[in-house]
Amino acid sequence: MHGANSFAAGKEVITRRNNPSVLKRKNVTVFCGSKSGNNPKFEMDAAELGKELAENNFDIIYGGGGKGIMGAVANGALSAGASVTGIIPQVLIDWERQHPTLTHVIITNDIHERKKQLYEQGMAGIVLPGGFGTLDEMFEMLTWNQLSIHNKKIFILNTAGFYDHLILHMEHLIQKDFLYEPLWERIHSFEDPSSLVQSLKKHLTED
Repeated sequence: MHGANSFAAGKEVITRRNNPSVLKRKNVTVFCGSKSGNNPKFEMDAAELGKELAENNFDIIYGGGGKGIMGAVANGALSAGASVTGIIPQVLIDWERQHPTLTHVIITNDIHERKKQLYEQGMAGIVLPGGFGTLDEMFEMLTWNQLSIHNKKIFILNTAGFYDHLILHMEHLIQKDFLYEPLWERIHSFEDPSSLVQSLKKHLTED
């Protein structure tokens, strides 16, 4: 099971719960907003995603916040028995209201260190609705893919069409020949949590 030695030396790790089956499970990183947005379905789908990930033998690495969509996905996963690790920089502990009952918490020195650990510790990235921070994390992960720093697929939960405009713009990048590979090689978009989780299982089994 995870413990303080599971993470890079020098990080502050707080163990909240233990999960005896964690060695049989796979970690995925979830990127999402610390606000709830103006559509209740955003939080509903986030909570359902957390629950379905847990029930399909996935544990979650995420930004560590306890409110908004962050809190919803973490609570959904925790309620279904998953291990949930929050990685949060000291400067955002109050801003994002650090979740009080996570399995593990890693406190980093800054946002850049947080992002690096988020990318490294998950086998794939899942993007839920969010603001500038969520978009920054998604596009940095895509850039690292393009530069072969890592090779991890990204799954977008496009709840209520939240990412429709962004997807159109990314397709525009292909049309104008600004990408080095087909867009859908590494990104997969889904309208509901169940379809996303089933595709995630399939891709990680194949890899």
